[in-house]
Amino acid sequence: MNTHYPVLQLLSIGLIMLITTPAVPGTTPYSTELQQSLQAALVNKGSNYQPRTKYLLADGQPQFTNRLILANSPYLLQHAHNPVNWFPWGEEAFAQARQENKPIFLSIGYSTCHWCHVMERESFDNIEIAKIMNENFICIKVDRERRPEVDEVYMTALVMTTGHGGWPMSNFLTTEGKPFFAGTYFPPNDFVSILQEITKLWQIQQPKFIEQAEHIFKAVQQVTNASSQAQQLGTDAIQAAVDAILARHDSFIGGFGTAPKFPQENWLLLLLETSLRNARQEPRLAAIRTLDAMAQGGIYDQIGGGFHRYTVDEQWLVPHFEKMLYNQAMLTRVYVLGHRLTGDYSNIITQTLDYILREMTSVQGGFYSATDADTEEQEGLFFIWTPEQIRQALDAETAEFVIELYGVTKAGNFEGKNILHLPISLAKYAKQHKIPLKQLLVKIDFVRGKLRSVRDKRELPMRDDKIITAWNGMMITALVEAADILQQPKYLEAAIKAANFINSELKQGDKLWRTYLDGQASIIATQEDYAYFAEALLNLYDVTGEKIWLQQAQAITDSMLKLFWDEANGGFFINVAGDKLLIIRPKSPNDGAIPSGNSVAVRVLAMLAKRTGIERYHDKANTAINSYAKAITASPDNYAYMLLGTDELLHGELKRQLYGANGKVKASVQLTAEDITVTIDISEGWHINAHKPLQNNLIATVLSIGSSEWQLETVKYPAPKLQSLNWQQEQLALYEGTVQLHGKVKSITPEKVANGILPISLKFQACNDKMCLPPEELKWKI
Repeated sequence: MNTHYPVLQLLSIGLIMLITTPAVPGTTPYSTELQQSLQAALVNKGSNYQPRTKYLLADGQPQFTNRLILANSPYLLQHAHNPVNWFPWGEEAFAQARQENKPIFLSIGYSTCHWCHVMERESFDNIEIAKIMNENFICIKVDRERRPEVDEVYMTALVMTTGHGGWPMSNFLTTEGKPFFAGTYFPPNDFVSILQEITKLWQIQQPKFIEQAEHIFKAVQQVTNASSQAQQLGTDAIQAAVDAILARHDSFIGGFGTAPKFPQENWLLLLLETSLRNARQEPRLAAIRTLDAMAQGGIYDQIGGGFHRYTVDEQWLVPHFEKMLYNQAMLTRVYVLGHRLTGDYSNIITQTLDYILREMTSVQGGFYSATDADTEEQEGLFFIWTPEQIRQALDAETAEFVIELYGVTKAGNFEGKNILHLPISLAKYAKQHKIPLKQLLVKIDFVRGKLRSVRDKRELPMRDDKIITAWNGMMITALVEAADILQQPKYLEAAIKAANFINSELKQGDKLWRTYLDGQASIIATQEDYAYFAEALLNLYDVTGEKIWLQQAQAITDSMLKLFWDEANGGFFINVAGDKLLIIRPKSPNDGAIPSGNSVAVRVLAMLAKRTGIERYHDKANTAINSYAKAITASPDNYAYMLLGTDELLHGELKRQLYGANGKVKASVQLTAEDITVTIDISEGWHINAHKPLQNNLIATVLSIGSSEWQLETVKYPAPKLQSLNWQQEQLALYEGTVQLHGKVKSITPEKVANGILPISLKFQACNDKMCLPPEELKWKI
């Protein structure tokens, strides 16, 4: 029975849609040339290729093959044998829509999206529904991970017209690409009703659709232009964001808001950095409560390591089982920062990164995008256990230990089986069972290895082997930060290998490609690709000290400014100029599941200004922030990562490595128990005054602790170099090259040094043989 959907009522319905592919029903036969291309592409997939469709011929070959077989996208290839006449995003599809005067059905999703798979099975792999689609619409499929600029525009329209967003995303467009109706997932009966209603109304009320699309287009254009009047942002916005985030904190079980519960990495980073910078307890407690709850919950893969994307409940127990590379990268950074504050999370960090290196890394060093939630068409089947499965995998004593530790029951907690989780913390478990915590952790590592080897014999979740430049940049940054805090060389080696891979396979001249699959780079990179890769390169420079990384970061940033900077309003566009298919050139300043390209760019520009002394980078960072000031002031918690960059621009960075003298001086601090070591690297041709200058009017180099609660015992300064300079006939006591200062913390236990915040400062003045820069002070919070 078809339901009648008036035009205005259609706009209030929430829809989701999956990927579509063209098949014979309802279409004219493909040209001979196209048929040959499709057949050649199918043959090139090889004998092990398994078509994803229920429509198979007697010999196992697919009954239908559409244009998506030509795509270099795992998501589009999943729909290459739908009976839908799918087009990829491009001029061919829009030209066909104009020629036939048909509305466009635009389906946007990604390869590991569970509800995308559901809509595919129910609607797109259904001949009857495909026939309706093919006869009445031009159907376009988009991989949001490859074309984030397309996703951004139509997601904005979806949220504006329905009040919510999600994937699959289903949009109905005019022949010019302007949306008049949008939704997410549709059950098949509702989807058929909507298709039929739009088909009927398109024939008799097309001008109303066009008018409605124009109205939505103008609203989207107004939002994405982001031409708000610039105003100076201060610390008030940062504080307002922290307060807004804390107001949503679930103090009982951690996290923010109600189900479904997402990690909200940007918020956690802002809370943790605020706590580290200002020693505020409330942000720290909220963040640590959340980190502990996630580490104990089902959102964390207790056996394999790594995090699922979100949980459908409030207790962090039942996840949506897909794993995304960006979650692993951002949550690693969150737990690294949490480890700096508590010293508690090394296991979570190493287990997550070891999972990435073991299962999500290509031979060449790039990182794959995601793994699916489903196996055998059942969500989460790969990850869940029964007591009997555990007893079969382990000896009796160890099995009972695992069953108790991970809360396994006969009834189960998910469809009759068990998502492994920790009902109580490992520290509490160790205390209750009178086991030393270190001994417990060793036993758990043994168990995890045994269960993982058993689990790996199951059907594995589908892996999206697409390598995305931006997401690889994120993971490089996470690996570098983890290597630095944990002193684990293998993570730094993996980061360097990945950066070299991007430089060799995804970089051409001064420009980047966005994706890499099956030995081929494709899709012109977006602004976020440049920003995230530049951020990764700067982090590599910080930890390795190798100038090549700084030079590459500067070159990538200069290209980003050239290709994406909005000269009229400030800030960055998502895509390069010249895309005539998109109805607008979008911007995306607010942070979502990942920090926006604009937010990352602000941080990159601030970092480059410190490391190079080039004022232009500082000015661009300020301009970008100010261009979004009105929006940030109205909703500061939506700009958490941009506010992190703002905080660094205003008050300095919170890293182990800090820079002064326009990048000519780099100082790194290392804290081991009660010992403090500050290593100062001074560029060739420059020097700083020694701790005891020979002249009273010169600024001494001094290491100190900026708190009355701690004191440094006598600091051991290196012996100075005595020499005369052009402008000073008298001998000077100088430090050049690399020098180290050593000190001990007085009357502090090692535990407090490890778990507290130790404010350290270094005062110095840098000079060359012609001039001196103003005196500076670098401040660490360790």
